[in-house]
Amino acid sequence: MFSPISPIHYLFVGIVLFVTGLICLVTKRNIIAILIGVELILNAANINLVAFSSPVLFTGQVAPLRLDGQIFALFVMILAAAEAAVALAIALHFYSRFGTVDVDRGDSLKG
Repeated sequence: MFSPISPIHYLFVGIVLFVTGLICLVTKRNIIAILIGVELILNAANINLVAFSSPVLFTGQVAPLRLDGQIFALFVMILAAAEAAVALAIALHFYSRFGTVDVDRGDSLKG
């Protein structure tokens, strides 16, 4: 009656998330919106990692269970959490210094 969800469906969702994150990353000037775009791109990578480690191959045959993609996705989630914590700390410092989160105002920052 219903067709099963195949890895192609997951890859399509990953493509949509990646393109949405890339558009958000390129077009927005707000630092919070840019961070959301980066998180969308990382989530798209996680979905692709899990889809490629699926026990159902693209031919429809069942393969042995592989956990490589899930383990890599877990590491990407840990990396994303650390990145979000550091980036939000930078955004709060940026806001306290300039009173805005517009990244165009950051041209006066000194390294």
